[in-house]
Amino acid sequence: MEAHAARRSKAGTRRWRRALEDRRVLAPLLIAPAVIYIVLVVGVPFGWAIYLSLTDAIGGSLRGEWVGLDNFTSLWGDSNFRRALRNTLIITLASQALVVVGAAILSHYLLRDFRGKWLLRLLIILPWAAPVALGTIGWLWIFDSLFSVINWTLGHAFGIVDTTDPPQWLGRPNLALLAIIVVHAWRVLPFAVIIFLAGLASIPSEVDDAAKIDGATGVKKLFYVTLPLQLPIALVALLFGIVFTAADFAVVYILTAGGPFNSTQVLTTWSFAIGINSGDLGQGAAISLYLFPLLAVVSIAMLFFAKRAQVS
Repeated sequence: MEAHAARRSKAGTRRWRRALEDRRVLAPLLIAPAVIYIVLVVGVPFGWAIYLSLTDAIGGSLRGEWVGLDNFTSLWGDSNFRRALRNTLIITLASQALVVVGAAILSHYLLRDFRGKWLLRLLIILPWAAPVALGTIGWLWIFDSLFSVINWTLGHAFGIVDTTDPPQWLGRPNLALLAIIVVHAWRVLPFAVIIFLAGLASIPSEVDDAAKIDGATGVKKLFYVTLPLQLPIALVALLFGIVFTAADFAVVYILTAGGPFNSTQVLTTWSFAIGINSGDLGQGAAISLYLFPLLAVVSIAMLFFAKRAQVS
């Protein structure tokens, strides 16, 4: 009896081992923790936001009467919402244009050997390594109306601005919007530089040799050889940057909190202002969900171009 039981136990153990070695069993088992995490952290809040956006829920209740799409349609009559949507698009597109140009220049320069290269790499990586809130607070001091290092440099070193009446970077709508664009570009630039460097490293050396033989050097080589080969991976970096910037809350909230006079509100900060500060959870959720179509399209495009990011 004991020998029979031992044989049955060994047979059962072998069946479990064979099952675990089967891809149809092992793959779902390994990916299950990540799926559960995404469902709990992303899926549940997202589903709850959809529900709230279809009701007139207010703070403290987390439930309300069904109103359908009224929250979405009524937003278009709000000038602050339209301004927040416009600012989101302007900030995202302008900052990523700066990122692409800056990453292309820096990545080509970092391929060379020069003294202090490690220090330049460290300075480029720092914005990505530092917490967003901490880095933005540093920029808050840089743009400060009294202690701005930018105003001091432009006034005392270059004599461009009047030190007695310096620019109010965060106090004027156009300058505040420009400051936000600069900070977003500074924040995403390190990631884009790394992606560009990976793209440059993947270009075969034979391509450079052939370009030199054909006389393509300098700017001509950049536009006719390097950039076309880098285009797929550059688009991946651009799409990641769009997602990071469009969905960001900390930069605008710390720098201007949407001011002056709601002139720098974006969808994330305006959603917070309406849903949390004003207590209108239904409309706040509807505002935040206006980001979903944009980010969904960008995510699909990101997956599409990621398959073509290898240089052949």
